[in-house]
Amino acid sequence: MNTKVLTAHVPLSLAEKVDQMAIRLERSRGWIVKQALTAWIEQEEERRRLTLEALADVDAGRVIDHQAVQAWADSLDTGTPLPVPR
Repeated sequence: MNTKVLTAHVPLSLAEKVDQMAIRLERSRGWIVKQALTAWIEQEEERRRLTLEALADVDAGRVIDHQAVQAWADSLDTGTPLPVPR
């Protein structure tokens, strides 16, 4: 696998946590950073996918009225909550 070295300035406290994690897991600092960066990128890609999906729903008119959602949320503290709005 081809690799590329990335350099980043991080707060000392974060660097120390990475070092502690590397020791605890018996892995290299680079392995810890690669795992964290991979997880973060996957999370951001999923967030973007979900955002685009939500925007497509809005464009298609698949929305729930704000007042219906507010009434449902307000009812959750009562003894008779309303059904989830559809």
